[in-house]
Amino acid sequence: MQGKSPDQSSSILTHFLLPEDANPSGNVHGGVIMKHIDSAGGVAAFRHARRNVVTASIDRLDFIHPAFVGDLLILKARVNLTGRTSMEVGVRAETEDLPSGTIRHVASAFLTFVALDADGKPAPIPPLEISGPDEEKRHRMALARREARLAEKQREAACDADPANCGP
Repeated sequence: MQGKSPDQSSSILTHFLLPEDANPSGNVHGGVIMKHIDSAGGVAAFRHARRNVVTASIDRLDFIHPAFVGDLLILKARVNLTGRTSMEVGVRAETEDLPSGTIRHVASAFLTFVALDADGKPAPIPPLEISGPDEEKRHRMALARREARLAEKQREAACDADPANCGP
């Protein structure tokens, strides 16, 4: 299977934030932003795998600034790491105040997607071809997050097997 560069699957989605996306004060709900982050990540994952994908986890989601009704939400997604059937996608959410053109970073997230075959079973995906220092850095950081996720799963499994293995 031929590898793909992160540029080949990156995606940019936009959404105009409307009153139904917000609370009465005009602040957009975090869940609305999260939904759009998942959609943008899913597009990048689908483009990489060229098959159906499902969200397996959201490793981290940080809200940095609020978003408001009338802002344009801009979501930039990129594959950072691939495994045999899964991939980590980083998504950066920004808003643009359309009258002024001011761009603000509102949230960032790392999501894991799994590619599925026609029977709904995990399916192989192309490897990620890394080039350049920025891609290498993203890849290294994604590997560290993957190792932390796997270590946490092992701790949870040990705790489930024997509560004496659980911390305080």
